[in-house]
Amino acid sequence: MHEQRMIELAHALAVAKSRQDVPAALRLFHPDMALETPAFGTTYRGLAENEKALRGFFASFPDYDVALGGHASDGDTLACWGTARLTMTGNRFGVVPNGERAEIPVFIQFAFKDDLIAGERFFFDLATLCARSGVSTDAVRQRLFPALAGGEAA
Repeated sequence: MHEQRMIELAHALAVAKSRQDVPAALRLFHPDMALETPAFGTTYRGLAENEKALRGFFASFPDYDVALGGHASDGDTLACWGTARLTMTGNRFGVVPNGERAEIPVFIQFAFKDDLIAGERFFFDLATLCARSGVSTDAVRQRLFPALAGGEAA
């Protein structure tokens, strides 16, 4: 796939997600789409799982907005970096956030298949998100990674 097409798809996804437009995002996904968010310890595969994941994410972060600031490509994979702005809401993470909008750096790795996005690895620093949301990183990690709650090494 040409680099310009990869950039167009990544930008279109950023716009769709910034509008919390799940149907528009799903139209950009390959049926085998894999969405991985290491900070949350999650991987979702296929369109149905990705739809559920996006709806859950937007319920927790209803004002999510991402701006891509740069990119690099090796011809198969596109890496983008930029800034996400979002407000943590609800109790999905077992904590009560302060309601303030956080601004965090993000790095996103995309894979493509059949002129669609087939993979997205969304990287950000969980501790930064927690600090800017006024919540304990340890409490959120215990909720996300219960097996580590006993202090076991990763």
